[in-house]
Amino acid sequence: MRETNNMNLQNTLEFARQADKADKLSAYRQKFLIPQHNGRDVVYFTGNSLGLQPRTTQSYIQQELEDWAKFGVEGHFLAKNPWMNYHEYLTEKMAKIVGALPEETVMMNQLTVNLHLLMVSFYRPTKQRYKILCEAKAFPSDQYALQSQIKFHGLKIEDALIEIEPRNGEYVIRQEDIYEAIEKNKDSLALIMIGGVNYFTGQVFDMKAITEAGHKAGAIVGFDLAHGAGNLKLALHDWGVDFAAWCSYKYLNSGPGSVAGAFVHQKHLKNTELPMFAGWWGHDKKTRFLMDKTFVPMQTVERWQMSNAPIFAMAACRASLDMFDEVGMDALVERSKRLTAYLEFIVEEINKTNNSCLQIITPKENRGCQISIVANGYGKPLYNKLIENGVIPDWREPNVIRCAPVPLYNSFEDLYRFGEVLNSLL
Repeated sequence: MRETNNMNLQNTLEFARQADKADKLSAYRQKFLIPQHNGRDVVYFTGNSLGLQPRTTQSYIQQELEDWAKFGVEGHFLAKNPWMNYHEYLTEKMAKIVGALPEETVMMNQLTVNLHLLMVSFYRPTKQRYKILCEAKAFPSDQYALQSQIKFHGLKIEDALIEIEPRNGEYVIRQEDIYEAIEKNKDSLALIMIGGVNYFTGQVFDMKAITEAGHKAGAIVGFDLAHGAGNLKLALHDWGVDFAAWCSYKYLNSGPGSVAGAFVHQKHLKNTELPMFAGWWGHDKKTRFLMDKTFVPMQTVERWQMSNAPIFAMAACRASLDMFDEVGMDALVERSKRLTAYLEFIVEEINKTNNSCLQIITPKENRGCQISIVANGYGKPLYNKLIENGVIPDWREPNVIRCAPVPLYNSFEDLYRFGEVLNSLL
């Protein structure tokens, strides 16, 4: 037994069920559709890859299908939720989740598209300042985006890209190594672009401190928040982050490939000198339909929009954001900490009878709801066996199991069942 967050943790089904019963947010699990295995809910730990479907999503999308059938093109004005400015239904609630002002927040495109569009404006290499600092082994799409931006500007990747790696024998990047690299390259650094949460290890970076260090060095600072939005308590505006982008299909439960988000700090919004790729939905909405050939940018982050809203994707996103707004990030983060602490406890209990074969590589003090576990001596057949037994975590070669107990729909009983199955397989 161990006491954590005022809970005396026990590796028993009775404890898990009592913990769920005492948790006021446990009821939200019933608001999601959970995949089934042999007639019971699976243990679903891959909300960090694709979140589960809220039960309300179908009705949100159905409303737009019905209005399309009923009104055709006039649905832009006559639909129950007129499509003309549909993205605005998402803005305020999304801004709360990422800690931003509404004018700094917009839902548009997909994640890597948004990163490219933002780097058009914020990666402006000069002869003196041209380097980009990022984490080594970032999500591949980020690496491809950074490399292609460097090549687009006629620079060499090996000269312009600084990748911060964990030290030998370690899995996570030390924060002081990031600061050291910033200081070392302060005269040539143009951009810092890091994932707020490392997708592989689950390590959460100190975004506020990195932003301060980057600005002190004269660099622009941006973050990929694919694993941060809806998972962490963020404060992008207060931290002074220059830009950020995120997807909505992981913790934000908006469906596969759904619409992504973008943030640009208020301090940049009036800067008419920022270069950008323009499209008609970024034009001042008061005069957009005069169809003038001269682009007049909106004075919000909406100016980075290029095309009109994907209504069905946004309807799915809206269903989820309404639930987030109802619960609030403070309550979600607090429950996330309790669930993650119990998962950590379960892993430690399993180790007691299995020669400590499981190694948690996610730092205790810098994590969201993801825990990455090295299964020493085991390969992918272990993952396959978990799937066969109704447990769906995520696998990363060569031997890492990623588990994300999402506070909106995972339970303490899920965590107990995971431990029970995993222990039986080791």
